Amino acid sequence: MAKTYKIGTRTSPLALRQVDEVVNKLRKFYPEFQYKIIGINTHGDRDRITPISKIEGTDFFTQEIDVALLGREIDFAVHSAKDLPDEIPKDLTIAAITRSVDPFDALVSKGNLKIDQLPSGAKIGASSLRRKTQLKKYRKDFQIISIRGNIEERLQGLDFGYQPSIVKHKLNLDAIIVAACALVRLGLKNRITQRITMNILRPHPLQGSLAIVVRKDDTLTRKFLNCLSDE
Repeated sequence: MAKTYKIGTRTSPLALRQVDEVVNKLRKFYPEFQYKIIGINTHGDRDRITPISKIEGTDFFTQEIDVALLGREIDFAVHSAKDLPDEIPKDLTIAAITRSVDPFDALVSKGNLKIDQLPSGAKIGASSLRRKTQLKKYRKDFQIISIRGNIEERLQGLDFGYQPSIVKHKLNLDAIIVAACALVRLGLKNRITQRITMNILRPHPLQGSLAIVVRKDDTLTRKFLNCLSDE
C-alpha cells in the first residue's frame, strides 16, 4: 500500500490553499500521491494582538508545527516561506522552496485609488516593519496603522472599518497593504488596486514562495519532495 503523507499546516484559508498548491505540484510527479492534512493552531493564530513587526524572524507562526514534525505527528510542513524564523530547529531542514506566484506587495484601497492618488494624511493598514518603514519613507504624510488577522479579516477592516474578531475600535482605513500572492491564491485578484513597484516597496525576498520543512533524518521524504524545489 502506498504511503499516506501527513501534511502539517496552519488552518487559515490561505494556508490550506498553499497546501493545495503543493499537492497539485506533487501529483504532477506522483499521480498516486496520497495525503492527509493535519491542521495545527499556532501561537501566532491565537495571539491576535501582538504586532507582526515585533515578532518578525521568530517562530511565532511555526513553533507548534515544528513540534509536531519533530514528534513525528506529521511527515512534512507547508509554510509561507517568509513566515519561517531566522533559524529553524537543528533537526529540521527545508526540503524545497517553490517559485513565487507573485512577489509584489499590493495596495487595496477605498475608491480604487492608487498610492499616489491617496489623500494627504491617508490611513494605511500594514503589518510588517518593512512595509511600515518604506511607506513612511515614500510619503511622510501617511498614517500607518498596524493590522492583524488573515487576509479576509484585513479586507474586512478596510471595507467595514473594524475587525470584530481582532479589534473593536474603528480603524477608518483608506487602504491596506498585503501580499499580492495571498490575494491571487484566494481568488481575490480583483481586489488588487495596484501592485506596488519595487522602488517604492521592496518585498520580502521569499514573498509568494512556499517552504516545505521536513526532519533531517527523513531522507526518503526529503528525496520525495525534491521535485518541488525551484533553484
